[in-house]
Amino acid sequence: MTTMSKGILGGVVARGAGLAALLALSLTSVSAATLKVWHHGGRGDGESANVAAQIEAWNKANPDMTAELVQLPEGAYNEQVQAAALAGSLPDLLDFDGPNYANYVWSGYLAPLDGLIDPAVTANLLPSIVSQGTYAPDGKLYAVGQFDSGLALWASKSLLEKAGVRIPTGLADAWTLAEFEDALAKLKAAGVEYPLDLKLNYGKGEWYTYGFSPIVQSFGGDLIDRTTWKAEGTLNSEGSVKALTALQGWVKAGYVVPASAGDDAFYGKKSAAISLVGHWQYGAHTAALGDDLLLLPMPKFGDKAVTGQGSWAWGIPAAGANKEAAGKLLSFLMNDENVLSITKQNGAVPGTKSAAAAADLFKPGGALALYVEQLNAIAVPRPAHPGYPVITAAFAQAVDDVVNGADPKAALDTAAAAIDEDIAANSGYPPFAKE
Repeated sequence: MTTMSKGILGGVVARGAGLAALLALSLTSVSAATLKVWHHGGRGDGESANVAAQIEAWNKANPDMTAELVQLPEGAYNEQVQAAALAGSLPDLLDFDGPNYANYVWSGYLAPLDGLIDPAVTANLLPSIVSQGTYAPDGKLYAVGQFDSGLALWASKSLLEKAGVRIPTGLADAWTLAEFEDALAKLKAAGVEYPLDLKLNYGKGEWYTYGFSPIVQSFGGDLIDRTTWKAEGTLNSEGSVKALTALQGWVKAGYVVPASAGDDAFYGKKSAAISLVGHWQYGAHTAALGDDLLLLPMPKFGDKAVTGQGSWAWGIPAAGANKEAAGKLLSFLMNDENVLSITKQNGAVPGTKSAAAAADLFKPGGALALYVEQLNAIAVPRPAHPGYPVITAAFAQAVDDVVNGADPKAALDTAAAAIDEDIAANSGYPPFAKE
């Protein structure tokens, strides 16, 4: 995630023209009746090919309203979208990652989807998809995703039983903080090298925000106050400090797999008993543990359990000449056939109620049904704020510092100050600013 002192677009003004020129060269000339679609490419899970197949199916069914798909490298995707926005050359439909859409809306680059997509599509969205894509200042929906994501605990049943740890049966009887820490202590005493894998190997980046802000929110803190839109007093609140103090305590006690141990402590080396991660590890985990694998709900670290959520979503640029046609294409992409096709390919949670109910893994009783249950009950989206790149970078740095021994309160004070400095530099990002 790129940190920019003037918001997500401010740092690319100088080079925007050059990137826009490169983009123009990469796109073939198309007729006015052809919709331009951008998608982040380069995924190794077949997602890019699946999107291409869906666009091809649309074209066959709509020869008078065809679409041209351009897949841009994921590593540089956001920068290319930013440059095109500045140059006024955005496509008719594009995707983007999670809460980053808020800066595009704030800058006037995205159109509200009300009246553009089929109302039946909106009514069928998972509540978490609606929550992520709804822009706070006007309450309108600007982004919808074919899929969502979520967090839970994966565990080894045999190791929990050996250590005498109570196994939760569902969201209603999730572990409390005391039970969670007792489980870690018992597993360590039973000879498990690292009771808990927090995927520190993913590195300091969006994972640190996605994975650990739900712990902060469970304790009663948050990344920012979502009414005043200030970080001071919220990011460094008592609840937030308790959360990162607990995290640091787990590390100091030797419970947490170090980043240097790599990705496979739970499913490969089997030196870990519990892994905090998402649905994307289902394949590796089931292949390695089989019937010994458990999926457990997010603990109630504080007064409530919270799961992370949010993933790539689609939106329609405001300046496009074909917004109504783009809305029809987006509605097509959101039908059950397409949602089920792409989520079967990438393993994500289907983004609509009907598709989730039809997916073998996610329907009631399915192996991953807990993810849908949690998204419907305890999901908290990352803040859709124009300064989100700074928010996530500052929080991730605080988590990294705390994991490496820094004082939690001092680390969060520094993060809160950096976020509020960016907000002040942008005059509060009106209309988010509150006196």
